[in-house]
Formats: sequence, C-alpha cells, structure tokens
Amino acid sequence: MDEEDFLELIEAGRLLEWTEFAGNRYGTLRDEVFNYLDTGKDVLLDVELNGAFQVMAAYPDALSIFLMPPSIGELESRMRGRRGMTEAQIATRLELAKSQIERGRHRFAHVVVNADLDTTVSSIAGILRGRPSSAQGAQAVVHPGPTPGALPVPGPKDDAEA
Repeated sequence: MDEEDFLELIEAGRLLEWTEFAGNRYGTLRDEVFNYLDTGKDVLLDVELNGAFQVMAAYPDALSIFLMPPSIGELESRMRGRRGMTEAQIATRLELAKSQIERGRHRFAHVVVNADLDTTVSSIAGILRGRPSSAQGAQAVVHPGPTPGALPVPGPKDDAEA
C-alpha cells in the first residue's frame, strides 16, 4: 500500500490503530477486527506499543498482555540469531526495546516474560482461560509486537475441540 492510500485510511477512521515502527507504517483495519468480534469470536492483535496504547484507550475493556524478553542481552542474542540485521539495526532495535519495556510494562493488565515458547504459550493460555468466554461477549486481546496484524483467538468451545 502506498503512503497516500494509508493516509486516506487514517483520515477516514478505518484503522483501529496505526503507528510508524522502524521506518515503516503499520495499521489494523477496524472492519477486520469487528467482523470477527461481531461473530462472537475473540481477536488477538499483535501490534507495536503505540498501537496497543491506542486500542487500550479506545477500548478499555480489551484484555492486554505485554510480552517482554527475559533480558536485553537475550533479546540481542535472538536478533543476532535471525541474521540479516546490520549492527546499526540491532543497536536501534535494542534501544527501542529498552524504551518500550520501560513505557509499556506497567500499563498492561498482564506481563509475560518470553523466556521460552512453551512457557510463554502456557502463560498466555492461562490468561485467556481466565477471561470471560466468547459467549459472554467477545473482546480484543492486545499485546505489543513488531509484526502487527489481527488473528482470531479460539474461544472455550474451540479449545475443547482442539
């Protein structure tokens, strides 16, 4: 999408949230989220910190989960393991991560330290099991991440079928 089209979406109020991250603009279409919510399904938003703040301000009942690395050193190690990032990109992202951790960790309903995948998934599943079921009213689940998007979250019935 080009910049002009993106700006039109912002001006028309068609984005639930949007932000600029690492030189790129990201946003979540409002209709995409509400199409799922209107069917009684929950939605998981994987958005950058500023986008999460926008969603939480507009929808204070949204369940919010802040995912953070076990340490900055571990985050750096993970970035280096991905390869393809320059030293400057790593340094920029590490500074950004430090700032986001400081700004975000106290503003979310839940904080999960992403030490390993199985434990992180288990922790998030436990948080989701503690929320009202879809039958009681769907809601958005927000956590900050570098790759924004919206994914349906299985409800209690879907969990039992899995």
